[in-house]
Amino acid sequence: MLFVCLLLACGGEARTGLVYYETYDPRSLDPALSTDVPTGEMVTLVFDGLTQFDPDGRLLPGLADRWRTERNGQRYVFHLRPGVKFHDGRRLVAADVKASYLRVLDPATRGGRVWPLQPIAGPEGIEVLGDTAVAFTLTEPLAVFPKFLAMPVAAIVPGPVAADFGQRPVGTGPWRFVAWRHDDELQFARNPDYWGGAPAAESLTVRIIPEPFTRGAEFLAGRLSVAEIPFGETAKWQREHPDWLQRKPALRAIYVALNNRRGPLRDPRVRRAINHAVNVPEILKTVWNGRGVAARGAIPPTLGGGGGDTTRAGYRYDTTAARRLLVQAGYPNGFAIQLWRSGTNVEQGRVAQAVQAQLAAVGIRVEVVARDASSMREAARKGEADMALLDWWADYPDGDNFLYPLFHSASFGPGGNYAFYSDAVTDSLILVARRTTDDAAREALYRRIDGRVYDAAPWLYLWFPVDLWAEQPSIAGWEIPVIFNGQRWTTVRRVSAR
Repeated sequence: MLFVCLLLACGGEARTGLVYYETYDPRSLDPALSTDVPTGEMVTLVFDGLTQFDPDGRLLPGLADRWRTERNGQRYVFHLRPGVKFHDGRRLVAADVKASYLRVLDPATRGGRVWPLQPIAGPEGIEVLGDTAVAFTLTEPLAVFPKFLAMPVAAIVPGPVAADFGQRPVGTGPWRFVAWRHDDELQFARNPDYWGGAPAAESLTVRIIPEPFTRGAEFLAGRLSVAEIPFGETAKWQREHPDWLQRKPALRAIYVALNNRRGPLRDPRVRRAINHAVNVPEILKTVWNGRGVAARGAIPPTLGGGGGDTTRAGYRYDTTAARRLLVQAGYPNGFAIQLWRSGTNVEQGRVAQAVQAQLAAVGIRVEVVARDASSMREAARKGEADMALLDWWADYPDGDNFLYPLFHSASFGPGGNYAFYSDAVTDSLILVARRTTDDAAREALYRRIDGRVYDAAPWLYLWFPVDLWAEQPSIAGWEIPVIFNGQRWTTVRRVSAR
């Protein structure tokens, strides 16, 4: 281990392992405190859940090699794969699963994303069946529950947990923790005993690099294995390094939440007018460099079986229709409104300016309010913003993740429903879909719900991004993950330059 640590500490030129990056320092390496993408990605390297996602978002067995559903989706029984050990040599048993989940659900464990485990009917809803199986009874049937267990917060930890566990984690995952220099880099070594097969590379270093153009320069200098291409440099990289690039539609939505409880936005005719007044394809092409698919709903079309509908008639760019709707709603001369956006995101700033200019053409006078990302989101959560330019990253690859958090009335504010959209029929249909275990029937419900919400226009619907990354010619086996915890770097290796 000391040898690996010394090896990783060498300069970029001397590194023999893989090198990735995060845009900011993870909050912790304790799964119970996983609340953001960098933390979740790092937790996924060290720990396993009962289930897991692959880079394309498919649900796969994890620490459980099989499971079954009982009582129409209200009870699940998971069977642990044999022979799994934690990095310290301890054998994994079913009691570790129960202890891990109770620790997350304990009110004393503050600050984590508890919701993936909240469907469980309390401590009594977790039943240990010997050393090799565990059963969960839920408060109500939930078809997507196995996907919840692939979330970082549901990873299994050994007990008892040390006070500094978040800084020195021990899991069952493919990578063993080596060192963490805060705001600089994290170092991991291959777990040779990993149940899924040892990673192909010896080591993985994760650097902290906030600035996108710095990441591009570091990649070109050979000091990063992969890097996302900044939107402003899309054409340059496509022209100069086409063989290095990977492109994949993301499970992510870019939108403007229209606060359905504020001023003119209470009227769906006004919200529809806003959608008609903005030329989304033009902004997507000129500001986002074409790296996206125009949205005709909230569910990304790339989500297989997710209920997205690419044939739905969209809100076409039509300023005449927009003005007519404003007149019908009682605003022939338009109105004044605020659009909040992140002041640190350059691309979002350009999108906000474009929306501002196009809404002005139909009499809607927009003041753009730029704040740091956390302040902007806090205003949106509290319902203090008229409009907020936002993005939604999938937590789990299912249409439910683009409906329940974003449009159910129980999700107002912090839950994800920043539009404060409320409709009793939508609420009821979402709950029916969550209880529906037949995949085809559930997908049909998702499509119906998405269409109903789209007609109410709680958002200014923009687009679903397409990710663009570069991979070094000396690297093979890496694939863009559609879900943030879908890439575990186990198959990535160094090869002769291609």
